[in-house]
Amino acid sequence: QVQLVESGGGLVQAGGSLRLSCAASGRTFSRYSMGWLRQAPGKEREFVAAISRTRGNTYYADSVKGRFTISRDNANNKVYLQMIDLKPEDTAVYYCAARIRPGDSVGVVGYDDWGQGTQVTVSS
Repeated sequence: QVQLVESGGGLVQAGGSLRLSCAASGRTFSRYSMGWLRQAPGKEREFVAAISRTRGNTYYADSVKGRFTISRDNANNKVYLQMIDLKPEDTAVYYCAARIRPGDSVGVVGYDDWGQGTQVTVSS
């Protein structure tokens, strides 16, 4: 099991940028495929982005392609989500998640450990 702590959320105007960070505990961070998911008020949790363990393969939801970039720093046990050109519809609680099982996941159910989430609010 890995402990995950997100940071970097906040209030931003439409068109603005934010960078989310997720710090992971433990010495085996590189064994986890990592993802960012989000949940808006009244909506189900949805996949945003994922990154593979060491090869750096990345995956994105269509709604964020070209605007969000996921990256990871295995030496420092961190994963990031750089978000630009934010839109009001990006408003949600953003969760960092880890997958120990083989492969990567572009779905909500494919993750084993979750952080507590960080709020992102985009005003119009």
